[in-house]
Amino acid sequence: MALQTTSRFFIQFIKLAGPYWNSEHKATIRGLSLALLLLTILQIVISVVITVWSADLFDALDQRSMSRFFTQLGLVVLIFIANMAITVTHLMVKRRIQLGWRGWLTDKLISQWMHEGRHYLVTHLPGKHDNPDGRIAEDARIATEYAIDLIHSLIYSILLLVSFTQILWDLSGTVTLDLGIFQMAIQGHLVWIAMIYAASASMLGWWIGRPLTKATDDRQTVEANFRFGLVKARENSLAIALIHGERHEAPHFHRLFGDIVNAWDRQTKAWERIMLFGSGYSVLSMAFPVMVSAPRYILGSITLGALMQSAQSFQHMVSALSWPVDNMGRVAEWRASVERVLGLSSALEQLEKEIAKPDPHRIHLIKKDRSALSFKNLSLCRLDGLVCIESLNEEITAGERVLIAGNAFTGNKLFKAIAGLWPWGEGTIELPNGEPMFFMPPRPFLPTGKLRSAICYPSSSKDFAQDDLEYALGLAGVGELVAQLDEVADWEKNLEREQQQRLGLVRVLLQKPKWIMMQEAFDSLDPEGEVDMIKIINRKLPDSTVLTITKQPTIQAMHKRRIVLG
Repeated sequence: MALQTTSRFFIQFIKLAGPYWNSEHKATIRGLSLALLLLTILQIVISVVITVWSADLFDALDQRSMSRFFTQLGLVVLIFIANMAITVTHLMVKRRIQLGWRGWLTDKLISQWMHEGRHYLVTHLPGKHDNPDGRIAEDARIATEYAIDLIHSLIYSILLLVSFTQILWDLSGTVTLDLGIFQMAIQGHLVWIAMIYAASASMLGWWIGRPLTKATDDRQTVEANFRFGLVKARENSLAIALIHGERHEAPHFHRLFGDIVNAWDRQTKAWERIMLFGSGYSVLSMAFPVMVSAPRYILGSITLGALMQSAQSFQHMVSALSWPVDNMGRVAEWRASVERVLGLSSALEQLEKEIAKPDPHRIHLIKKDRSALSFKNLSLCRLDGLVCIESLNEEITAGERVLIAGNAFTGNKLFKAIAGLWPWGEGTIELPNGEPMFFMPPRPFLPTGKLRSAICYPSSSKDFAQDDLEYALGLAGVGELVAQLDEVADWEKNLEREQQQRLGLVRVLLQKPKWIMMQEAFDSLDPEGEVDMIKIINRKLPDSTVLTITKQPTIQAMHKRRIVLG
């Protein structure tokens, strides 16, 4: 069962991230991968050369040969230079592949997530795909960087095993085991000892380290929850300060950090077992090779150089065979991150399938070649299935001013349905083809950067003339912001909510949309100011269709048509 789960996990990961090697720049990517493989082979060559050099050095020392000693001294300089060149080049190539793969996967995830409201819709799906920002920023990094590190170390270990098994076999010679009744000749006895030694250690280490994967996954989840809570508080710091919500937020953060402490303790306990085993294993690995080879040197069967080469070869072989033990913690962290990335990607893919397949219990959006917005047998439901609107049949034509009255929360869901962000319900919404809807929420989104760019968002600031921008700012009553157009700041923090809502008017005046959906877009203004904003829209955009959700009676009276929602 565990093997099937592991196989399915690797298949899912390869399906998600594997296409990178067949992407647009596949020639460069494959070339870098081949270069990395060749450099890894050269690393093995250097390791083999060092063991041969070490054997010659110790033989020279044993023989007290000064000429041979100076020869080895010259050779080590060449080995030193070659090893540095190979190591540095290998690092550069490996990190370039890691960054390229991470960039490709990050772009893929962002394209899935930040596409036609999928980032909003996916939050309503069940499953483990919370904190998508952390999954894209951190887990995608670990999934790709660690994968390259682990693949490289695995290939390195395999090549190391192949190279030093033959060397150790030759150095082992034949040992006769006297069992009393009969004698047994054993060839390559050091190889068999190394295999038994490493296999025993790997099995024991795997058993000891099993809890680490679950503990690592739990810790990454609670860390992401803590970061998300802090970010959310930072983004709403003014609102929290105004209502003195600190007394609620501080205990909330303490609880979130308490979850981190608990997860940390569980991971620490898992690491304690691994470190306890690993520390003893590392010490034994240094002494054991010399101890198993020393009897043959003492008996005069091998030279001191052969003893040291045997010990080094034994260590290399055991190191190669111990790859699962040495990388257990890193594999656990990598797998936990990959599963978090897969969770987000799977949720987004499932969302696409849900949207693509015909479903009578979903709202259908259809574009028609006529300037009208129609609701046909439209029903809206909450996520728990409760019906908010039932059998709405209305048509809104170009230029109308329509008040969406009744329940404001239901009106909010109607606007989301028009935008394609609320598919829960039944019926059809017919949209005018080629005439996009412009939504004005209570707080317009103002991205960090130049104020000019924030106002013109989502269009480019180059699309609008300076005079038009200054005129719209003056008309909206925020002419003082002209001097700050090229300043860079976090405008959602630096501007009062009233200023932000007035910039919403500036944005709509610049964009000149044919269809405007206003949801309490000026509720922070006094009644006279809100009326002025509506009058400006009516005067400057007389041909635009406006649907309004508002609690202001004066504004309600300015609409000639009313649709009342339950």
